[in-house]
Amino acid sequence: MTTPIKLYRHPKSGHCHRVELMLALLGLPYETIDLDLANGAHKAPDFLRISPFGLVPAIDDEGYVLADSNAILVYLAGTYASAPNWLPREPRAAAEVQRWLSVAADNIYAGPCAARLVKVFGVDLDHGAAVSKAHALFKVMEAHLHGRDWLATDTVSIADVAGYSYIAHAPEGGVDLAPYPTIRAWLQRIEALPRFVGMARSPIPALA
Repeated sequence: MTTPIKLYRHPKSGHCHRVELMLALLGLPYETIDLDLANGAHKAPDFLRISPFGLVPAIDDEGYVLADSNAILVYLAGTYASAPNWLPREPRAAAEVQRWLSVAADNIYAGPCAARLVKVFGVDLDHGAAVSKAHALFKVMEAHLHGRDWLATDTVSIADVAGYSYIAHAPEGGVDLAPYPTIRAWLQRIEALPRFVGMARSPIPALA
């Protein structure tokens, strides 16, 4: 492909970063278009034609528009990945990937993502409850990752990409990663992948 994929994003959104990370890991050309969410750019009529729910991220791939970060990961891996590990087709491996995409949409969103929304963006959510949910998730993940390198299969997949951003930036939401060495090692493995790109950092408040 020669035409860059347009990525509509907020630079400090973990949902947007997981898509940018996937684009980078696959070596795809892309153009970032930052939306001023604070002033309602995501609710403007032009953007609602791209993302009807008014949410970022969204992509435009030569006229094919798609919103929802996990759906975009599936699309990018299925369309452009040369290796099958990113989106396996074997039923059990595919099911494991889907399970962790569901975790990203539920447990990660309600835990480390929500805690970070409070601290970084001032969103009115129950920060204590979000921190508790984050630690409950991390305890499960810490045990799950013991003796294995990746979340879903024996190789890196879109499950790892979907999980990375909010967990790596959990301290920005006041969630301490120090008690979870296997999670931190998993994050380091992702960061060591060729073409890895990080997300913009925010200050770290007191950790709990």
